[in-house]
This record gives sequence, structure tokens and C-alpha cells, in this order.
Amino acid sequence: MGEAVAEAQGKRFDLLLGRRTYDIFAGYWPNANGPIADGLNAATKYVATHRPASLGWGPVKDLGADVMEGVRGVKATDGPDLVVWGGSTLTTMLLEQGLVDEVVLLVYPILLGRGKRLFEDSREPRQLMLVSTKAVGSDVLMNTYRHVGAWSPN
Repeated sequence: MGEAVAEAQGKRFDLLLGRRTYDIFAGYWPNANGPIADGLNAATKYVATHRPASLGWGPVKDLGADVMEGVRGVKATDGPDLVVWGGSTLTTMLLEQGLVDEVVLLVYPILLGRGKRLFEDSREPRQLMLVSTKAVGSDVLMNTYRHVGAWSPN
């Protein structure tokens, strides 16, 4: 699965992370080895945070007080693709603002009776179009979707 994830990210990318995901990653990836670790450690990390002075895993930049405006600024540059890991709150905001081009979901065959929802109930439905699907290992699917926009039943 690691090879498939590395391939999906591409050879050169930057990261767009919420603060909690950044902190989790910063506690692990700087000390890890291999192609995924190399890519994550080399990537510029753009972080949604109110505490930019405490960002130690670099290269890193905070997105500023207006996170969506910060994301628009990064997307307006001629840099590498931006990859978001985790961050259901950040991802929801990005989808609502039309700042998502593609969504990659890893689907594991596990049914849970409860847990954190991928998106909050109050959010408007979003439409995704399947671009590709790939079996990863013996039982995980990697589905890639293009973000179409707001969903309408008509």
C-alpha cells in the first residue's frame, strides 16, 4: 500500500495540513525512512494554525489568519501539487470553497457502528466523480475522485 500512496502523491508535492495532523506527523515522520518519509520530509508544509511560532518540522509556513485566503495564495503559485492528509475540518472547508481538485479515499472493509464522521451534518452535499479505482493489497481500495461541486438532486 505504501507504494500506491507514494505513487498517488507524485514525486514532488507540498502538504496542506491542519494543526492536529501536523503535530501527529511531526512526531513521527522526521525520524522515519523510506520513499514516503522522504517525500513528506522534503515537502513544504502549509499549516492552518494559530500558533505559527511553534512549527518546528520544516520546511513549513503557516497559512495566516484567513486560512482559505492563504490556500488561495499557495494555489496561485506555480508550485507542486498540494496534498491534504487527514484534516476532516480543513477538507470540508476546502470543498465548500471550491479549492479541491481531487479526492483520494482509501476504503477499508471495516464496518464501524460509531466514530467520527468524515464530514459534519451541517455541510452542503458535494458531488464527486470517480476517476479511477485500484485494489491495494488484498482488501483495500484506493478511489480517486474529481470534485465536481455542490450536489443537486435535479
